Amino acid sequence: MLKHIKSCISPDLIKILMEMGHGDEIVLADGNFPAASHAQRLIRLDGNDISSVLEGILHLMPLDTYVEHPISLMLNGEEVERPVIWKRFEEITRKEESSFNAQFLKRNEFYERAKEAYAIVATSEKALYANIILKKGVIVKE
Repeated sequence: MLKHIKSCISPDLIKILMEMGHGDEIVLADGNFPAASHAQRLIRLDGNDISSVLEGILHLMPLDTYVEHPISLMLNGEEVERPVIWKRFEEITRKEESSFNAQFLKRNEFYERAKEAYAIVATSEKALYANIILKKGVIVKE
């Protein structure tokens, strides 16, 4: 056991986060996302929700500050209302980062981007359109 690491963060996920470099992307996928068929590297976190995983990752990994949108979300089809879980994503992100600069991708655009991601984390999240891509940043010497 280690201190300060959420229980939803597996050894395999820590290895992936350590391997990733500046600009690499990781997808956090809901239970409906075709993770296995899109992943170069697949991390299964069955039984976990995306909010917990997002919180655990952002506690360990900085977002890229050299791009306008270090976060990408999958658009909710043609519907006007945004998924409720996006509000939760913003709250979690603002706890660890200074801003929540997200871009919105149509489903097929999101899928294509996910295929290029360093890894996909498959969760049991039940909320619809709860998929998120994070672009890794750098640790700045203090």
